[in-house]
Amino acid sequence: MPRIGCRLLALTLLTGLAITAPTPAAAAAPAKKLLVVGMDGLNWDSVAAANAPNLDALAAQGVLGRSLVQCPSVADSSSGPGWSTIATGVWPDRHGVHDNTFTGKQYGTYPDFLTRLERANPDYVTYSAVDWAALHDQGTFSSAIDTRITFDGDADGYPAHDETITADAVGRLGSGGPDASFVYLGNTDAVAHVWGTGARYRAAIERQDQQLGRILAAVRSRPTHGQEDWLILVTTDHGHRQPLGGHGGCRIDERGTFLLASGSGTAAGSRPIDVRQVDAAASALAHFDVAAPIDGRSVRVRSTDPFDALPLRTRVDETGIPATLAGWTPGAPAGWSVDRAAMPAGGVTEWRGWSFTTDEFWSRTQDGQERENALRTRGVFAVADSDEFADRSGGASYDSTLVSPAYPVAAGSTVRLTYVTHYRQEGAQKGDVLVSFDGGADQLVKRYAADARATAESLPVAVPAGATAMTVKFRYHDAGNNWYWAIDDLRID
Repeated sequence: MPRIGCRLLALTLLTGLAITAPTPAAAAAPAKKLLVVGMDGLNWDSVAAANAPNLDALAAQGVLGRSLVQCPSVADSSSGPGWSTIATGVWPDRHGVHDNTFTGKQYGTYPDFLTRLERANPDYVTYSAVDWAALHDQGTFSSAIDTRITFDGDADGYPAHDETITADAVGRLGSGGPDASFVYLGNTDAVAHVWGTGARYRAAIERQDQQLGRILAAVRSRPTHGQEDWLILVTTDHGHRQPLGGHGGCRIDERGTFLLASGSGTAAGSRPIDVRQVDAAASALAHFDVAAPIDGRSVRVRSTDPFDALPLRTRVDETGIPATLAGWTPGAPAGWSVDRAAMPAGGVTEWRGWSFTTDEFWSRTQDGQERENALRTRGVFAVADSDEFADRSGGASYDSTLVSPAYPVAAGSTVRLTYVTHYRQEGAQKGDVLVSFDGGADQLVKRYAADARATAESLPVAVPAGATAMTVKFRYHDAGNNWYWAIDDLRID
């Protein structure tokens, strides 16, 4: 027996006291680390067509969520609004940036994620390096950040400055370095504007992929890497029109963005449909357990909305949508139903009564009518679209009701209906939110008779004495060739 064991045993026998041997100290939690790499104007389809092994590897190891951004009238599909959304985690109707002039910016109310981290814990070391100088000059990434490296790619050219930024990031991240970083590479956007999205653009993607690889290699070579919990995000502000390049409008290719996430808690090879551009900042903050009142949510959190699990179909009557794009269904999820009894015969099949659709499918029906700006929907959502329904003979009137499952409620309490809505008003059309208790008569909670675009609703409902269950109904009626109503993510709180 070792000598220390003999002494402990003897002392126990002499005193009658139980002696507990010391236990090893608990292992320290891994240090949280964050790297966000922004690649301007990067179409993911072009990444897939290029030789980009580092981006491909991150996508294989983690989450790749593709989505679409806003367009006029909310904001241009351009860099000012895009990077503001990525930095702040809120949409342009909150951060106030609508184009590249940055007029109306609200960064004091909605600061970037690095600034929020500094405010949460000034001991965090933060770092931002950009060669689109506006991102620092305008305060998109604020002066509260510990180290800001700024170059002017517009004046001096992006290829050289992207290389300088890469070298700077490699040097800092390969040693002690920052806790949270934003590294911006701008050449892909510059090339697409001049040369379009062909061979030169793919070459620019491949060069940026090599730069990304060097940055990631520096992270992995850190002496402390094994004791660190890294979240790696790669994202873009907007896409480009193919093949000629350019952006700012409402086309699908210029609105296209992605968020790539790799690290603990990200499922390898995951391709969720519920990721949005606002989720970059939310993911960064959630990694450090910092809460903020923003629009995004962590990319590690998956949707529980039953709409998102629906199997989707390709087009029937719509002609402006690719024949291979599966993006709608008339069939409701389990427990839900759609009442089409008052609908006329005819009309466009896809929109005969409430249907379920995606941003891409729905916004392709006709641009310039604000369908693109249903910003707070995610994945699959419900739509009653009398405007599109009326585009085929027989669609002169519209009356349909979306019916929820029966939710348990406590008698005498007050519950809240929370949901996302995107509603445009015209003429006599009405959008009614109704509830019924235990199969009783419908009660009107709210009537939409004015626009309510990209709105997160929270409506109080008093539960009568004796009630045990509540059903929610969304009735869109008295509508012809008017507008539409979208609903998503209903919750009873």
